[in-house]
Amino acid sequence: MTLNQIRAFIAVAQEGGFTAAARTLGMSHSTLNSQIQMMEREYGAELFHRRSRRVELSALGLEMLPLARRMIALEGDMSSLLDDSGKLRHGSLKVGAVGPFHVTEMIEAYHAVHPRIKISITLGNSEVILDALDKYVSDVGVLASRFPDERYYTQLYAQYPVIVFVHVDHPFAKRKSIALKELSGQPLLMREPASTTRKALEDALIAQGVTVQVAMEIGSREALREAVARGLGIGTVSQSEYVPDPRLRPVRIEGDVVSTHIHVCCLRERRESRLISSFFDAIDARLQARGGSMPSLASSALR
Repeated sequence: MTLNQIRAFIAVAQEGGFTAAARTLGMSHSTLNSQIQMMEREYGAELFHRRSRRVELSALGLEMLPLARRMIALEGDMSSLLDDSGKLRHGSLKVGAVGPFHVTEMIEAYHAVHPRIKISITLGNSEVILDALDKYVSDVGVLASRFPDERYYTQLYAQYPVIVFVHVDHPFAKRKSIALKELSGQPLLMREPASTTRKALEDALIAQGVTVQVAMEIGSREALREAVARGLGIGTVSQSEYVPDPRLRPVRIEGDVVSTHIHVCCLRERRESRLISSFFDAIDARLQARGGSMPSLASSALR
């Protein structure tokens, strides 16, 4: 079994077909097909079920896929270690994040130390980010909460309060803050159930025995903001992710009883990878430069 065969196997699994996989790898269909066939013949195993134009992983293929991804990731780690005496003069770091604000700051800190490392960023909710880590599609994840799972190494980066935002004509718009219980009876616009901001809000509501009316579930921050701007209800968001808009007014929740905690994580088995370690080192250095304190936002954002 060769690394080229393993790459071919992963590409077919990810693309769901030989033609797309060949295009991704920049090789001919026949070459890619022969790579897979040679591996299957060598071990007398069937890795894919070929059904007309569809290609599906066999049970064995499904079991092999995470191991194959791990082997390719380890090869990348070895290359980084050996190349230029492990000084990370080139390479590629893939970061998944739940929002642009936090990860942009981290990338800035990393790029200042390792300007030759190519960085790619993918945005999604926490489930998407963790799935990408599990599949070795991402190297590092930036999440809005900590997941108690031994598979992941997790490090706290920052904490931000969750705020309410309303249409400028809403009665709350004239106030600097509201009590959490005042959300009872208000039409709330919520993110999808996988949203960590929603989970933080729901936990706080349960803790204080507050019942609310969920008027609508909306799957993106942008769509939720537009819905509030059109007067359809009240939205909540991490203060760090609030985007000023003349149609809206941000309102603090008294006591900052709802908050999100920004964490950086990776698969525990990959924590000592030189590439991944360099990312944690860079954000640690950024925090130390601030005197060891976590990032915070200016209160002027709520004035």
